[in-house]
Amino acid sequence: MRPTVFIHTNHKQIVGALVARHALRRNSQHAEEFDIRLIQTGDHPFLRARDGQNYLRDGASRPWLYEDLQSFTPLRFMPPELMGYRGRAVVIDPDVFAVGDIWELLTRDMGGKAILCRRRSGSKGRRGFFASSVMLLDCAQLTHWRCEEQFDEMFSFQRDYMQWISLQLEPEGSIGLFENEWNDFDRLTPQTKLLHNTKRMTQPWKTGLAIDYFAPEKPGGSAAIGALYRARRRLFGPYAFMGRYRAHPDPEQERFFFGLLRECLEQGDVTEEMLHHEMREHHVRPDAVEVLARVPPLRGRAASATDADRPHASASP
Repeated sequence: MRPTVFIHTNHKQIVGALVARHALRRNSQHAEEFDIRLIQTGDHPFLRARDGQNYLRDGASRPWLYEDLQSFTPLRFMPPELMGYRGRAVVIDPDVFAVGDIWELLTRDMGGKAILCRRRSGSKGRRGFFASSVMLLDCAQLTHWRCEEQFDEMFSFQRDYMQWISLQLEPEGSIGLFENEWNDFDRLTPQTKLLHNTKRMTQPWKTGLAIDYFAPEKPGGSAAIGALYRARRRLFGPYAFMGRYRAHPDPEQERFFFGLLRECLEQGDVTEEMLHHEMREHHVRPDAVEVLARVPPLRGRAASATDADRPHASASP
């Protein structure tokens, strides 16, 4: 079984997923030695079948929205099943873009662990929650991952989404940590291996669009604010008064994404017809063509993964 990188996505983030796929190949010196597969929500009807039904999340009941920006997240748990519970896999969100060589992660010593990842940021990280948005998986040790069955358990209130997605339900001692640079949260430095535009509000390809993701209803652990958010949702809908996506605070990250998208267009991984369709669907910012016109080409390719002094310019404008 060849090592495989899985990118899980939905129709709203498909352009991000295609750019992510391109970046993985572009910046690896071993691109012929691993596979890349997209896992799409539209191919798994069990996600749509639960649309509008309540599930357990962070100890509270809330509706599952198939059309939400991040309805793909349960698919993080599908790669071992798709691999026949054999071999190595990496799974990433569609807003994760390779700066370094993914082969370095795919082939690293896991020290007997079933999962390598990083901790979440903020209070959840301090509480020991893990970030499952990028994981290296030893699939043979994950035979207990059964995505559809465990997704359904959320709707019978047997499984809490937040505990599931934060890997709190995994056997003790089965998770190891890799360097934060393999899931760098909105931080682009010379050490970054995988850039994760995890702050949805400032994803570079969304700037100016109306927000279409379900906001947390337990922000900062505040019961009062959570109750206010739930009332807003019930009275006005899930995205009412949420405002618009903002520009990313780091212009380099915007240039990096659009430089990759430019290459996707040049190579046919994304067609102009598709890009304009995604703009009409409000999945990509309306001025994307203008941004592409002013972004300079990316330079070079990722250097050797063993080169500690790799110049950052190899993957940035």
